[in-house]
Amino acid sequence: MANFEACQEYQRIEDFEEDSPPGEEDLLVHVPEGLKDSWHHIKNLDNFFKRIYHFHQKNGFACMMLSEFFELVQLLFVVTFTTFLVNCVEYDVLFANRVVNHTGPGQNPLDRNKVTLSDAILPSQQCTDRIQENSWIIFLLIMAAVFWIYRLVKVFCNVLSYWEIRQFYIKALKIRMDELCNFTWQEVQDRLISLQREQQMCIHKKELTELDIYHRILRFKNYMVAMINKSLLPVQLQLPLLGNVVFLTQGLKYNFELILFWGPGSLFQNKWNLHPKYKRHGNRLELAQQLSRIILLMGVANLLLCPFILVWQVLYAFFSYTEVIRREPGSLGARRWSLFGRLYLRHFNELDHELHGRLGRGYKPTSKYMNSFTSPVLTVLAKNFAFFSGSILAVLIALTVYDEDVLTVQHILTAITVLGVVITIARSFIPDEHMVWCPEQLLQCMLAHIHYMPDHWRGNANKSETRDEVAQLFQYKAVFILEELLSPIVTPFILIFHLRNKSLEIIDFFRNFTVEVVGVGDICSFAQMDIRRHGNPTWMSEGQTEASIYQQAENGKTELSLMHFTIKNPRWQPPQESSVFISHLKEKVQHDAQGGPSTQLLLSQAPLCTSLQSNEPGTGPDNLLASVLAHPILTASGLQGRDHRFIPPSTAASAAASVLASLSTSQLPHTSRGRSHGLLPSSIHPESTMYRSDRTVIDSMSRSDSHVRSNALHSEFASAEMSLHAIYLHELHQQSSHPHRPSGQWQNPVPMRDLHTNAGFQASSGLGCSISMPTPVHLGGWQEEEEEEEEENEDDQEINSGNAPKQAAGSSC
Repeated sequence: MANFEACQEYQRIEDFEEDSPPGEEDLLVHVPEGLKDSWHHIKNLDNFFKRIYHFHQKNGFACMMLSEFFELVQLLFVVTFTTFLVNCVEYDVLFANRVVNHTGPGQNPLDRNKVTLSDAILPSQQCTDRIQENSWIIFLLIMAAVFWIYRLVKVFCNVLSYWEIRQFYIKALKIRMDELCNFTWQEVQDRLISLQREQQMCIHKKELTELDIYHRILRFKNYMVAMINKSLLPVQLQLPLLGNVVFLTQGLKYNFELILFWGPGSLFQNKWNLHPKYKRHGNRLELAQQLSRIILLMGVANLLLCPFILVWQVLYAFFSYTEVIRREPGSLGARRWSLFGRLYLRHFNELDHELHGRLGRGYKPTSKYMNSFTSPVLTVLAKNFAFFSGSILAVLIALTVYDEDVLTVQHILTAITVLGVVITIARSFIPDEHMVWCPEQLLQCMLAHIHYMPDHWRGNANKSETRDEVAQLFQYKAVFILEELLSPIVTPFILIFHLRNKSLEIIDFFRNFTVEVVGVGDICSFAQMDIRRHGNPTWMSEGQTEASIYQQAENGKTELSLMHFTIKNPRWQPPQESSVFISHLKEKVQHDAQGGPSTQLLLSQAPLCTSLQSNEPGTGPDNLLASVLAHPILTASGLQGRDHRFIPPSTAASAAASVLASLSTSQLPHTSRGRSHGLLPSSIHPESTMYRSDRTVIDSMSRSDSHVRSNALHSEFASAEMSLHAIYLHELHQQSSHPHRPSGQWQNPVPMRDLHTNAGFQASSGLGCSISMPTPVHLGGWQEEEEEEEEENEDDQEINSGNAPKQAAGSSC
């Protein structure tokens, strides 16, 4: 990161349209119209498109407003209930430390010492006096009231703005609210693009493209992804005894965004333009000092607010997770994608629902990979703890069944509860002795969905170092809760002692990697997915890129992001450099497919696919992707095909190329607005595509009888296609980086008995599965990302086992 000043300066990129007017000084000027329902010349298209996207993803006006309402109610409840517990409860009476004597006419003598709930609650006047005598309580209540009023005003503004969005959906996009759930985002986006031609929402462009909309929705998120990709943000810390630790919480991320994007003194003068002084090289040192002072002030402010934020974090965590932990103690052992993992694995120009769906499909294989490690010492200890705790619990339950009066004995219920928790936790450390684990195979299956993997993971899947690095992306929920609780304490020190030291690098980053796009504004240059400027020669960009090592995106993010965006938006017409890269990749696929197995062979010979088709109604994408992942294992094992001849050895790259090439190039003329580059079946996507399905393989899998089924299958095929490209590009990268190392071959042959034992693991690994991601209701305080793991927790309970770095007990490949 030392060569920031040597890179290309901030520049302006003209739009592809020749009739786009020069300059952007008057961009997004609001012109009042006579009709209230006219959406000409939107003043702030960034916020407008974000609201349209959130309105769709959060299922409409009613769901959004209910969420806002209950967030206010929850904040009020937490403050009120906590104040009541602290000041209005007589705990000596509640814990029977003080005897209560009920006397009065008609009072049963046996009930005189019986404690009732009203005995433990102080009278309202006494409770009020206690509150008024405590100045700290008064101060905290005033702070909470100010924050609640602020939230109330914000909710009121959201009601007005989203009511306007509701009218926009109904009148402009012609989508009724009762039909909103039947429309995919791509369909809403297509209507937005069509509407631009009629109403000119953006006055600076005749037509909007898919990339324009993505740029406006993800303007700041693309910067965050790029800074994580270039290791600019100080989220990886070297700590004594703990070594390399990744720490990125909601609070720390909020501070990063506040300092850089939209807070007072931030680098952006509005929502779409970088401040002009940050675009010049001459005053970089002065600007770095100014940014350092802002970071210092923000760190001090966080330090002063630390006690109040910490109290809120503890209260919110207590009210949110105590009941869940009591009911399902194993939920703390469930895993979730960390906030760092979401940014590290995110493509440029990838919307939230696309990221959540992709990581959701990778949840099971990643969980299985992490659970393939356990500690023999912990396993022995866990078995014995479970035995002793279970023995005591069995006796207590037997005594309770014999005579229920045992429950009246002091602390018996507490003992039963604690013993149950101990048994549940202990069993989570005991692996299933009948499971067969293949770390390399699981890692390859995981790669098919997460799309990014450091080079040194290849061939080292069974090592604890690899497992620890995966754990930074895929953390325990208990670790997530602990990090959020520590966030108010740790965040000020990261800002003051780590982020300040990177002020000059941050200034240079925004100058060197910001470009102005006509009709869009200032965006991160990486978000352009420009192969010439940010490509990597070892990722199929050799001869097409002029980027230095500093300008290259790490881990092939430019190339993979381009393929992902092209597949997700088949109508998008990429610029010339990107089209050349895609054409070159297609030619390479066709060439490699000649030496690979046929698609028919992949589908017919892989026992895994046979298992999928016989046990579950597998779809085309499921079978195709599972075949590619399983075929190298079969060839490495020397298995015979149906014609009793040995299957020739092949790699994952050749298998992926065969499937991609089987979707042969369409010879039909392009009739759609832009060139289409997906390899979706023609029956799914009506427009002509770069690849057209092989009738004998795909067409029978893609017939659907309804619009909803067609959209679901379209999404499945798009996900499977991107998974195949990710596998293929990683294999080519390995061949380019290590030409003498064989790639795509499994290191150890897998016996047939082990393969049958583990057959179908992809079936439960979410390969190409269609996932419905319900939008959770976010109630006040801090919460997890939108991808809450209700479904994932259920899945994790089935496969959750040990967690210390050692290969699991039982069979392994």
